Amino acid sequence: MITDNSSPTERGPDEHRSGFACLVGRPNAGKSTLTNALVGEKVAITSSRPQTTRHTVRGVVHRPDAQLVLVDTPGLHRPRTLLGQRLNDLVLATLSEVDVIAFCLPADERAGPGDRWIAAQLAEVRRTPVVAVVTKTDKVDRGRLAERLLEVTAMGEEDGHRPFADVVPVSATGDFQVGAVADVLCSHLPPGPPLYPEGELTDEPEAVMVAELVREAALEGVRDELPHSLAVVVDEMTPRLGEDGEPTGLLEVHVLLYVERDSQKGIVIGRGGARLKEVGTTARQGIEALLGTRVHLDLRVKVAKDWQRDPRQLARLGF
Repeated sequence: MITDNSSPTERGPDEHRSGFACLVGRPNAGKSTLTNALVGEKVAITSSRPQTTRHTVRGVVHRPDAQLVLVDTPGLHRPRTLLGQRLNDLVLATLSEVDVIAFCLPADERAGPGDRWIAAQLAEVRRTPVVAVVTKTDKVDRGRLAERLLEVTAMGEEDGHRPFADVVPVSATGDFQVGAVADVLCSHLPPGPPLYPEGELTDEPEAVMVAELVREAALEGVRDELPHSLAVVVDEMTPRLGEDGEPTGLLEVHVLLYVERDSQKGIVIGRGGARLKEVGTTARQGIEALLGTRVHLDLRVKVAKDWQRDPRQLARLGF
């Protein structure tokens, strides 16, 4: 990607800007929630469980003066499985292709070894500006927020790290400073025309979005080990036809949920299938809103033993 190396102040004030911003941070730092808030629509799944993002999701922010394309990545972390390594590789490859990096750090947690490990990774990306975004500010008082902002600024000046181009506090759920984050990220974009048509909010295939909505619903209220062991694949999406062969207006969506062990299959299904039914009801509402049509959702749970460590199964599941 060709980037403009001039500083934002060197560019004309009336120039339209366009480009890509990558949101990085350790798992559960609020990246997906911030993506959705910036775009104004749900384009990335959110969960109270860490490491729920498995794909880069491009959300498009349309403004009169700029078009900001957000790349929401899996959380950077020290990998323990082949899946974890592949997710990290995905993030690091993305960093070299964007115009600005937003490093998300939650306000309600002190910087730890994981944050500093990520800061060291970002220091290797020399030419791309890094903006520190302090998320979840609604969870702390003003005094704690001020301490956290000073702490984050100091972290960017530690040995082996790069100073941050900007430090911005935000609450995506409280709608605090979301516009300010967009302003700062857009200020680092090069001049250029829009990259996506007006009204287009994401370039994710519909099948991927449907699978993510199902996985989001399945992750709520389950044990800690399940998020890393759950993969969701859309098997088929076809219009239901009537006896006359004409579409009835109902979309048949068949989805497979893969877990690693029989015990996890029981967690997803629940007693008498009650939990899977609840997952289907929640996911169907999101899918119908996404696709704008009525949906018959068929969910089936299968065991793919130790798929996170099996290269062949990872490839089959799209990783």
